[in-house]
Amino acid sequence: MQTAPVVLITGAAKRIGRSIAKCLHARGFSVAIHHRNSAGEAEQLRQELERNRPDSVLVLQAELGDFDRLPEMIAKTVGRFGRLDALVNNASSFFPTPIGITQDKDWQQLFASNAWAPFFLSQAAAPHLQASKGSIVNIVDIYAERPLQQHTVYCMAKAALSMMTQSLAKELAPHVRVNAIAPGAILWPDAGKSDNEKTTILSNTPLQRAGSPEEIAESVRWLIQDASYSTGQIIRVDGGRHLNI
Repeated sequence: MQTAPVVLITGAAKRIGRSIAKCLHARGFSVAIHHRNSAGEAEQLRQELERNRPDSVLVLQAELGDFDRLPEMIAKTVGRFGRLDALVNNASSFFPTPIGITQDKDWQQLFASNAWAPFFLSQAAAPHLQASKGSIVNIVDIYAERPLQQHTVYCMAKAALSMMTQSLAKELAPHVRVNAIAPGAILWPDAGKSDNEKTTILSNTPLQRAGSPEEIAESVRWLIQDASYSTGQIIRVDGGRHLNI
């Protein structure tokens, strides 16, 4: 069994997940990169990371709404590296669900990535994390606490993930720590926002700027490597935006 610590990160081929993978790999972790439809980006990241340390990256493709694939991802990671030290539940679907036109498929998609998969991945990972005295980090949202107009189902799913963070922190103690990060304005949605919307968001952020994916990644790293007496915590990395919502 290798001695380097091992982390599995969902949604790690792009955006914040990619930064988390790069940050932890730079700190000596072997990394399992999960993606759904981003095979090209995942392979590119694998090649980039393995130029510095060969055979240190595993790419996993899975639809997070497919139950059987979740324990399989954990088994493949442990089978490849021989251990698991951290799980980062980063993958997230985000889109509006206005009352009156929301369908069951919308509910299923939002809950699959934001609540269902994090729970069942954590359940499958728990024995391995207990053996390594590892940790889980979930990526939540300020909207788990305060609603976002026309995004009821997303808010509900993130609220479930926040409660899961606190509940599993008790259930998996004392050997596994479970914490979460609530990012602020880091990267704008793929669908984009207007200049006016961006200005409004940033003007309501006390630090008056957007954050960077690297700042989120460093916060995740801190929770995994340094926050040895922290569990059940939801750390806001949002430039103070929660103060004005």
